Amino acid sequence: MNTIAQITEGIFKDKGSKFLAFAHHVESVDEAKTIVAKYKKEHHKARHVCFAYRIGENAEVYRGCDDGEPSGTAGKPILRQLEIANLTNSMVVVVRYFGGTLLGTGGLVRAYREATADALKDLCK
Repeated sequence: MNTIAQITEGIFKDKGSKFLAFAHHVESVDEAKTIVAKYKKEHHKARHVCFAYRIGENAEVYRGCDDGEPSGTAGKPILRQLEIANLTNSMVVVVRYFGGTLLGTGGLVRAYREATADALKDLCK
């Protein structure tokens, strides 16, 4: 398993919405909660602050959060990208600024997936 050495960022835009992704190294659930709270404070005008993390030697502690998006459209795609990259002690937070046009569930899944993949792109080469 791999981990994130430094904070990396990614972005995805679709129909006016902006998805800003931030990948972090984390050692505990409490640390992950602190990072999410930081982004919620910094991006208080954002509509959603979604995230996923994998923690532990074998990534046995994991969670994805949709933060008000339709169930399974944000946390799961973010978590899946962490799994594909074989990361542990890692998390990605994706901040969404709503652009006024609904993307639908498929569009949301794609947006969160692509924003996360962009943040992890240099790790997965």
